[in-house]
Amino acid sequence: MAELAISGGRPVRTTPWPEWPVHDEREVEAITEVTRSGKWWRFAYASGVELNEDLSAKDLSKVVEFGMEFARHHDARYGIAMTNGTGTLEVALRALGIGPGDEVIVPAYTYVASATAVLQVNAVPIFVDVEGDTYNLDPALLEAAITDRTRAIMPVHFGGQSCDMDAILDIARRHGIAVVEDAAHGHGSEWRGRKVGALGDIGSFSFQASKNMTAGEGGIVLTNNRDLAEKCDSLLWAGRQKGRPWYEFHQLGWNYRMTEFQAAILLVQLERLAEQNARRMDNARYLAKLIADLPGLAPLRWDERATKHSFYLYVLRFDPAAFGGVPRSRFVDALIAEGVPAFTGYTFPVYANPMFLDHDFHGKGCPINCHHYGHTVDYAAYAHTCPVTERACYEESIWLEHRLFLGDHRDMENIAEALAKVSAHVAELA
Repeated sequence: MAELAISGGRPVRTTPWPEWPVHDEREVEAITEVTRSGKWWRFAYASGVELNEDLSAKDLSKVVEFGMEFARHHDARYGIAMTNGTGTLEVALRALGIGPGDEVIVPAYTYVASATAVLQVNAVPIFVDVEGDTYNLDPALLEAAITDRTRAIMPVHFGGQSCDMDAILDIARRHGIAVVEDAAHGHGSEWRGRKVGALGDIGSFSFQASKNMTAGEGGIVLTNNRDLAEKCDSLLWAGRQKGRPWYEFHQLGWNYRMTEFQAAILLVQLERLAEQNARRMDNARYLAKLIADLPGLAPLRWDERATKHSFYLYVLRFDPAAFGGVPRSRFVDALIAEGVPAFTGYTFPVYANPMFLDHDFHGKGCPINCHHYGHTVDYAAYAHTCPVTERACYEESIWLEHRLFLGDHRDMENIAEALAKVSAHVAELA
């Protein structure tokens, strides 16, 4: 008789999981307050406080207030809120003066925006492999990738665990290059007791619908450097400058303005972040104990120096050899049938996208085939230099969403039971 639900057996779990996003009347009230105020746009008022320096100011914009509060929560001096986390990366790179002819080191295992933000400023992304047990940028491989064209390193705090910022910052300082933290997964995460996002020169967060804080979309740049904050503030609203005439533009910028409605929601979401992250961490630790003896499945290592971990993702490493060659996709399908939503994450590396293989970026071959750069990049060749990324994408990683970890220990027991059941009856999947 079949045991697995995918084969007709009884599933481990049939009850719903915690839903995302979490919301209540506070979000409704926040939106209602903005609606009734008639002040729906940050730049219509709150002049003079755009750089987060006067929380007591009257008529404070919700966008400015959120920038201040998020920065304060993340141990940063300045928070510049914008329309999304891709735009914040672009603005951060431009604020650092990165452009044609420059290279930026990006982890090979990441969402495409980490690399396309580099391309959007006409610079060249150079990929470096990740650590096998954290999927974070491998510092041991950085120096070999640095050239006289390297202007920045972009560590991505994958899944919510901080990268090894001790090593990355040391390497960057010795080579005189900037550090741009992609903390799209790292809301509230820490490295040695300090929040990520303001450990380097500048950091970027996303508030897209799946993230640990969300307003559907949104993003923010954090920095402790006033000059960078002023440049970001100008770039996100078409190149204007505070205190200058409205129709006077000083640099080529974007329209990446966050709305007052988004900021109002995010102020409420921020109130929940610490408690939700604490619950995720507790449940993640409990699940790790429950599955410690399961062969062929291992969670990513939690570096003890990463003192807080947002667990945007809980990632398991799947070893096909331990399951008689049953493919990961089949194992994941069986897990889903048992009532545990899971997925395989990035199905191929960023550099394997047709855009990179064909160099189909900007017109006239930029940023690679232009006189500013004068070099070639064979993105297909990264398949040979990034074995961890190749393995993670094609056969190893299994992702669990952060919302599953907003429940209780019984939920973790269900996940562990489902993993154990599929493992024990894997022959049914052959």
